[in-house]
Amino acid sequence: MAYLGVDPWRRQYFAPVPCPRGIDIPVDEASAWRVHPEFRHVHNKLWICQSQGLAHGPHGVTPPSFPVFSKPIYNMRGMGTGSRVLRDAGDYRRHLQPGHMWMPLFTGAHVSTDLALAGGRAKWIRHTTGIPRRGGTFDRWIVHAERMPELERRLARWARRGLQGFTGIANVETIGGRIIECHLRMAEQWLDLNGEGWLAAVTGLYRHGTWKFDDARRRTGYSVVLFAPHGRSWRVPPRATIDRLRARPDIASIQITFDPRRTPATHAMPPGGFRLAIVNCWNLAAGRRVRRELAQAFGV
Repeated sequence: MAYLGVDPWRRQYFAPVPCPRGIDIPVDEASAWRVHPEFRHVHNKLWICQSQGLAHGPHGVTPPSFPVFSKPIYNMRGMGTGSRVLRDAGDYRRHLQPGHMWMPLFTGAHVSTDLALAGGRAKWIRHTTGIPRRGGTFDRWIVHAERMPELERRLARWARRGLQGFTGIANVETIGGRIIECHLRMAEQWLDLNGEGWLAAVTGLYRHGTWKFDDARRRTGYSVVLFAPHGRSWRVPPRATIDRLRARPDIASIQITFDPRRTPATHAMPPGGFRLAIVNCWNLAAGRRVRRELAQAFGV
């Protein structure tokens, strides 16, 4: 069988650990929809709000107050596609769109949490905090070594109710402790920063329903993102340049996160920029230096 929906730039993480025969492990939204039909409710952002008692509604049902956050009810492509803040009633009327919904506009830390679940019960949890830029983009993500006990308890309770019976990896995004998204797949962007043996533990979870992973050597990592303006076509720097930068100390991996054979408009990207590359690293200063050199190589 196979890891399903792996982007070409992330195959580097999956190639060393073959997927066991007889199982499929989803790595994107569309694959998760097919593999887990009994849990399709989590793709519905209206259900995500309802499960927490949050104010929400589809476009056409006017919010009682503003500002609110607007996005598609279903977004199978990710990257914040179609999302925006609606500041007032006029803003709402201008951006009224079928298939979209509104919810509260939260403030606070934007945290992406991976959970290894067996029968809906959390066996392993790790958190990553996003440092935002403009227009739904992020400067970097901090893959934390430390725990977040209060958030972990909240997510574990929510998973026992909303994902009862689910075995596999789920990713939950929160802002200020409130759930805004749930994905029935891992956050593969920083998979290599989870530590040696983690992906093998994932395959064991899907195959046997048990979680076995030695997390005693967990350490903080960083996923540093290079964005560029929309409206241009981009050429990938020479392979020798990328290999040279990847070989630097404290650099775990480099992803070139688009397909140059496709037009830019066919890529799912946030409003604030076109994502060119990601540098995963163990030292933030080292990751930033490599990002600057990548930007020069791209001509940003």
